Amino acid sequence: MPSTRNTLRAARRHCLFLAVAAPLVFVAGLLSVAPVAAAPPHAPKKFGEEYVGSQTCQTCHEDIWNNYQKSAHTFVETDERGGWKEHGCESCHGAGAKHAGTADAAEIRNPKKLVAEQTDKICLSCHLNTTKHSERIQSSHMKDTVSCVACHTIHANGPAGLVPRAASQVNALCTSCHQGVKAQFAKPFRHKVPENEMTCVDCHNPHGSLRPAMTQTFAANEPGCFKCHGDKRGPFTFEHAPVKFEGCNTCHEPHGSTNPRMLNRHEVRLNCLECHSNLPAVSASAVKNGGILPGSVPPAFHDLRSPRYQNCTVCHQKIHGSYADRNLLR
Repeated sequence: MPSTRNTLRAARRHCLFLAVAAPLVFVAGLLSVAPVAAAPPHAPKKFGEEYVGSQTCQTCHEDIWNNYQKSAHTFVETDERGGWKEHGCESCHGAGAKHAGTADAAEIRNPKKLVAEQTDKICLSCHLNTTKHSERIQSSHMKDTVSCVACHTIHANGPAGLVPRAASQVNALCTSCHQGVKAQFAKPFRHKVPENEMTCVDCHNPHGSLRPAMTQTFAANEPGCFKCHGDKRGPFTFEHAPVKFEGCNTCHEPHGSTNPRMLNRHEVRLNCLECHSNLPAVSASAVKNGGILPGSVPPAFHDLRSPRYQNCTVCHQKIHGSYADRNLLR
């Protein structure tokens, strides 16, 4: 029995030694190996025979190569961190050995001929995490299968050539698809987009936005209208509920209107009566406190048949909000 007990004790000590020593040996082995920099997920780990380099592409595509060298995308060609140094063409077009050997267009990837989803996947491999394109996946352009190359010229000469910069060029590009919006700007009262004093991207973010219709935002998440119309922003002591909760489009038509204030209706009263009619009458408590309920029927003395009461903003001048009067009179 004593010999058996001694054997068991020795076995336990040996197991305990292994349990402690094995992890230490493993960690020491890791520390003795030189670290290897991992390649980006969209770049090949190493260039094999299927990759020929951008200099080979220059042999046949010299005009494109010269423009490419002056564009912002030449950064891919020279940046060592991205993993595509001297292989910038193949970062978008794929491995080019077969195409270089046969000159067959079918042997190379052309993003402009791919479906929008595949084209965007190529572009977003670099541009996904940038602030300007952060909402691209949720944008209407993405959902409507409008690819990046539908608006951007990738091999353009100079950074400004990747996308039109002049106001006339930007508006022409947008209205080439948005014909209905172009027709709205033919109305007499509108933002000065047809005169090219404004552009569509002044109000809309083509890459996506947190707000409906991909509108630009101001001060984090407020409507981009406040960028120009800051006096309507507030906060007000007495607010007009639609301004705060529904936005400017509740009353205004930004692309064009028959009303001088670009309202949705040609008369002010018709715009107001969309909310202030066919609703429950004022409550006794509201009348007792000298006020009316939001959205309730106007008081009886508002005879809308009389021209005196057919323009609501003659009295309710602070329609966007007031610091002094709950009825928005002043």
